[in-house]
Amino acid sequence: MKILTFLGTGTSNGVPVIGCNCEVCRSNDPRDNRLRTSALLETDDTRILIDCGPDFRQQILPQPFRKIDGILITHIHYDHAGGIDDVRPYCQLGDIDVFANDNTCHDLRHNLPYCFTDKLYPGVPRLKLHTISSHNAFRIGSIDIMPIEVMHGTLPILGFRFGSLTYITDMKTISPTELPLLQGTEVLVINALRWERPHHSHILIDEAIAFSKQIGATETYLTHLTHNIGLHEEAQRRLPEHFHFAYDGMQLEL
Repeated sequence: MKILTFLGTGTSNGVPVIGCNCEVCRSNDPRDNRLRTSALLETDDTRILIDCGPDFRQQILPQPFRKIDGILITHIHYDHAGGIDDVRPYCQLGDIDVFANDNTCHDLRHNLPYCFTDKLYPGVPRLKLHTISSHNAFRIGSIDIMPIEVMHGTLPILGFRFGSLTYITDMKTISPTELPLLQGTEVLVINALRWERPHHSHILIDEAIAFSKQIGATETYLTHLTHNIGLHEEAQRRLPEHFHFAYDGMQLEL
């Protein structure tokens, strides 16, 4: 059995938004508090982190301390990769393998040069970068992974297929050549920024619903959400059956 834990379901600002006094940002419902988007996929013997944003330390503290077998980075944007330095405590359990596309690997070396020198400064995270690409499956521990390329505006980024689960964030468009990789998806996790006002690099809620129906997913969980979706309890009632707003700490048994 696999367990997916949503560590964060917010967009780049998180919720509450600094300086905002809307009802969502003032809400006492913990489902309305959203850290930056990230997830943890686990089996009995394998643990994979999907993205490692600036809230990683806060997100991982409540979780049991056990080895991270791999980190999948969807893209280099700070809200998805800005917390990698905080994996340092896990390196006492062994070097950590990081998987990303070629552009992201290049940018990680640029942003964290002290992690990739010949002589590492004592205490820096010990990371092993692996370049991956769409259509080229690989395995971490007991989990098979198929990378899927989607477009975040004009930036090619990666989503991931884990058996019946597909996890995609920050998508705006997807090439028809990638759609066969989604066939048989039962559980879809997909970004859905807000209800209205089109965005240049993210799909909206209605577009996420249409995409899920296009690929035939059985259950769909929306993530990478802004405060503009409204209060969680009220917003959830607006969704069709089998669609759900994910929230921080939510777990799916797969």
